[in-house]
Amino acid sequence: QVQLVESGGGLVQAGGSLRLSCAASRSIFSSDTMGWYRQAPGNQRELVAGITSGGTTNYADSVKGRFTISRDNAKNTVYLQMNSLKPEDTAVYYCNLRNYRLGVRYDYWGQGTPVTVSS
Repeated sequence: QVQLVESGGGLVQAGGSLRLSCAASRSIFSSDTMGWYRQAPGNQRELVAGITSGGTTNYADSVKGRFTISRDNAKNTVYLQMNSLKPEDTAVYYCNLRNYRLGVRYDYWGQGTPVTVSS
């Protein structure tokens, strides 16, 4: 089991920046893939960015060039730097840790941190 705690959300004007943090309750293993998801009211949860143990990243097209995901394994923490924020980025942002054991996928989620971007 692992607990994930997000922080860093808040209210920001369009064009502004925020940095989200996700602290894990245990060491982030090399087998863990970390990601940030978001869910806006009335929408499904969607992947924003992901990062593998090797540092390979992927981003949703809507955030490419504006958001950066990074991980600090020594601090058991994953970050999401969000720049040039737009009102459509408004959502609750969730941290995810995913790993596989014996072919079974396990997903762990944080409680979410709200981000509101005003126009």
